[in-house]
Amino acid sequence: MRLRLAYRRYLLPFRTPVRTAHGVWAEREGVLVRLTDESGRAGHGEAAPIPWFGTETPDEIEAALASFGEWVTEEQLVAVPARLGCLRFAIAGALSALRGSESSSDAGHAYLPVAALLPAGRAVLTAVAAKAELGFRTFKWKVGVGDPADELAILDDLLGQLPAGARLRLDANGGWDARVARRWLERTADRPIEYIEQPCFAGKNEDAGTRRRMDDVLRGLAEDYPTPLALDESLVGAQDVEHWLAEGWRGVFVIKPALFGDPTPVMARLAAAKADVVFSSALETAVGARAALQLALAWPGEKPRALGFGVWPLFHESVFDGPYVAPFIRKEDVEKLNAEAVWNALT
Repeated sequence: MRLRLAYRRYLLPFRTPVRTAHGVWAEREGVLVRLTDESGRAGHGEAAPIPWFGTETPDEIEAALASFGEWVTEEQLVAVPARLGCLRFAIAGALSALRGSESSSDAGHAYLPVAALLPAGRAVLTAVAAKAELGFRTFKWKVGVGDPADELAILDDLLGQLPAGARLRLDANGGWDARVARRWLERTADRPIEYIEQPCFAGKNEDAGTRRRMDDVLRGLAEDYPTPLALDESLVGAQDVEHWLAEGWRGVFVIKPALFGDPTPVMARLAAAKADVVFSSALETAVGARAALQLALAWPGEKPRALGFGVWPLFHESVFDGPYVAPFIRKEDVEKLNAEAVWNALT
């Protein structure tokens, strides 16, 4: 069966720039894919790369799509190289939607809790009360952005503002060295810290020896301190998941489905290993968010930890946003996300 292929590249400013250890992230760049069969039925997918994680770039995605021409077969699409993982995710999502095989059954979870994303720096102290009043009980704070001593002082004040029973995630985005990471882990022991996400990181542009040494640092930190650690930047594709499963990683796997190509085999592998998984946003539009959230809602067994999707409203134009931020995301809200409306908004 032939399929008509169309794509639209986007560059969307965030309502508020996102500050992380990687710097200030002011806009989101990616590509939407639309596949239409000969009867006129359409399916959409999204490629939302994060090049500093080690994904492909938007230019590489656009070049690959341009090479296909207007008409393609499914066999051509599924043969996209594994190195173009974000494009493979977009194609898998579009084909799934086209077949009508998106997760819409009664299986899985009807709803899942959400972690509230808090701003970096001292602004967190004014933001947490409003989130708590909405009913959030899991919070995520971006650290590794400012001076460690200043952030540790803010941490003390922040923990004093958390409601009873609340838990805090600290996301360093790989911005610490081992010395700073140990300093934080000493401070967070016996405190209501759910986990510290990616304290240290060696990027894909580093040599193999440096990456191995950083893996050793992460394993050592996980063994030496009681506060759990989570991998995020260390997980960009199926090969990374296999690596850390083989290493016997006992911490959390933060999974951004948008980075994992066809994510179905990865999800099956993690489920079989009974891995401790957190599903997380890649700050994609509603198209990619719908596909990612459907995977989270279909996760087998007990409910996973609170979703890392407490990011909306994210864009200046609300049509591009996923479900409105609330302490829970419901399956029915995910299924209402309108991919065609997002596509049309890019014209």
